Amino acid sequence: MAPVTPSRYRWGAIAWLLTLQFFVVETIAQLQTDGAHSRAEDVISELGAATSPAQLLMNTSFAVQGLLIGAGALLLRPALAGLGGRLVPAFLAAAAVGVVLIGLFPLDGQEDLHQAGAGLYFVGGGLGLLALAYAVRPRSETLGTVLALLGLLSTAMTVFVALGITSYLGEGGTERAAAYPIPIGLALAGAGLWWLSRRPDAEERPSRRALRAQERAERAERARERDAALEAAAGRTEPRPRTEPADGEPDDDFDPEDPWARVRRD
Repeated sequence: MAPVTPSRYRWGAIAWLLTLQFFVVETIAQLQTDGAHSRAEDVISELGAATSPAQLLMNTSFAVQGLLIGAGALLLRPALAGLGGRLVPAFLAAAAVGVVLIGLFPLDGQEDLHQAGAGLYFVGGGLGLLALAYAVRPRSETLGTVLALLGLLSTAMTVFVALGITSYLGEGGTERAAAYPIPIGLALAGAGLWWLSRRPDAEERPSRRALRAQERAERAERARERDAALEAAAGRTEPRPRTEPADGEPDDDFDPEDPWARVRRD
């Protein structure tokens, strides 16, 4: 994995942390409706419609959100390992483009582009969190597990929204259950990667594939050593061929005290 400079970690983490601006802006926009907007019954995009007093503020927040997601993914990409790390930029790029489209084309404007953007954001964001979970697990299993749970929640709620299963949480509540985990997960991932990079003793844990390969190599090395030891032991115990002394030469093995010694013939 390519090295990431502290500055790159810092700015990538800041970009994802700033995606939390969505919650601040949404709250401000909702307050400006004087209670007319319900988080449970009304979808988020209605805060960016022409009838909303905070239309410009909310749509600007959508567009900025896309830029922040894309910037963080670009800056932190070298810090992400494995297949998950290769998939994160693609999924989060889709989410970034989608939320920008939401801001540029409000719900009561070009609805087709707005709905396409919403689909890209929800699907790309949920799958992006799942890919991000596997990408950071070699560095922190806890962070990876939290991101996986958030990704599963976002993806499941996206399916419910698509199928119209919104009676329990309401249409707005179900949509928010799909949308909220995305900035929360990105903020946690950015902060976690930044914190891990600042630990002087932080070392990346090898992946399971690498551990299995290392175990196979160790077993093979032990097998080679065992075979070599057996061959060496067999060589030491092999009997030496007996040679008869030449005529006139003394037999060094002859012992006159040994009753079982062969008769020496002069």
